[in-house]
Amino acid sequence: MKRSKFKLIIWSAAALSLVSCAIPKVTDIKQLKETPELKTPELKKDSADFTGIDLKTYFTDENLLTLFEQVKEANPDFKIAQQRIEMANSFLKRSKSEMLPSLEVGAIVSGDRYGKYTMDGVGNYDTNFSNNINEQQKINTTFTPNYWMGARSSWEIDAWGKLKNKKLSAQNKFLASEEGLKLLQTDLFTDIANLYYDLIALDKRLKIYQDNYNLQKRAFEIIKAQREVGKVTELAVQQFKAQNNNWLAEIEHIKVEIVTVKQAISTLTGVYGGEIERSPTLLQTNFEMLNRNINVDAVIHSRPDVVSNYYSLQASQADAKAARAAFYPKIDLGATFGLNSFSAETLFKPASLAGQLLGGLMVPVFNKGQLKYEFNIADSEQEIAFLNYQKSVTGAFNELQSVLKQTKIFHRVLDLKEEEVSFLDKGIEVSNDLYITGYANYFELINAQKSKLEAELDLLKFQHENTKNNVLLFKALGGKLN
Repeated sequence: MKRSKFKLIIWSAAALSLVSCAIPKVTDIKQLKETPELKTPELKKDSADFTGIDLKTYFTDENLLTLFEQVKEANPDFKIAQQRIEMANSFLKRSKSEMLPSLEVGAIVSGDRYGKYTMDGVGNYDTNFSNNINEQQKINTTFTPNYWMGARSSWEIDAWGKLKNKKLSAQNKFLASEEGLKLLQTDLFTDIANLYYDLIALDKRLKIYQDNYNLQKRAFEIIKAQREVGKVTELAVQQFKAQNNNWLAEIEHIKVEIVTVKQAISTLTGVYGGEIERSPTLLQTNFEMLNRNINVDAVIHSRPDVVSNYYSLQASQADAKAARAAFYPKIDLGATFGLNSFSAETLFKPASLAGQLLGGLMVPVFNKGQLKYEFNIADSEQEIAFLNYQKSVTGAFNELQSVLKQTKIFHRVLDLKEEEVSFLDKGIEVSNDLYITGYANYFELINAQKSKLEAELDLLKFQHENTKNNVLLFKALGGKLN
């Protein structure tokens, strides 16, 4: 007898080994491409290391921080993402419960009428004539009731790690969804910051046109006075009027753009219009922060887009392992315990106690083709997840390098443009004096005014672009939101 049991174990192990040979293997996670050394701009370095940036220390404008809070409270996309996290958390809790035995408590009442020419019908009829039973044990052969009250439990033994990997997948998907929320929050914050600084730039542009228009009005008064005494012709007056009208039209157009940007901010913050409180200052470059020693890998892998893709990759491999484990036999255990009787009068007697233990082992045979397709899909999803992860790392590195390079370039351009505006401011004063003394004509006066305006607009344009670059720098450096 012992030898027969031993043979059964040997044959079972051999059969399982043969099944295992036909099961596909899960592809190992590939190695990322090595991150090259970051080519940072030639900034003066100090000995301190970069330790990350915080939202409220990077963006110090209180009006902008208020808009950030409004986005968190009312933006629909942000609220939707929060609900997706709740869904992912529910999936995680469900995957944990799948590893535990199930337990059900309840009662079942049923009844059967057996035909006279069936095994149950003949058996029940014959039982009633037995001398071994008492009156309470006799069966109603016309209609046989069945009463059951108790508990039953079932448990799938996770011998091959299928449920464990499903739980691991759900856990990583939950973590990925949390990072996805951070990424959405970062994108919303950068969007609202860009719109906020667009509004400030438009305010500054409007003021430039208004100041230059007021300055040119004084020159226009000089031209009109000289026309009265015959020193200039009507052509000079018309040239000045044309330029004045051009600038007035630009002023009105800027007001239209301001309304459009305000509407975009209101939409993102979930409010119905209203005034947008704002300061007059664009975001300046924090060179003290950039002078720190930056650990590129640490910065890149702190970004929510990269971290989210990393967790998605881990989840995809767990899914592939779970799909592989489905090829192995499924082992189930079950138990039932309670009161069972065909008579309500005897249901609660101790003799009605009944129980059952179940054990099952099911080997997939004809559905292996379906399992193979599901495994191939999971394996391909793992490859896609890795490519997305690699893509996010490469994109994060290139974005960081580009932003740092542009920061240095903008710093140099702004110095040059500020000097240019300073020179042209002095040129306006000189051109007015030269015109009054007869050493310059009205064309030179008009061109001087126009050159000053264009230089101031160019300076503002580069200041605005530098601000946008600084907003992007927060994201590129993996800025913390709390």
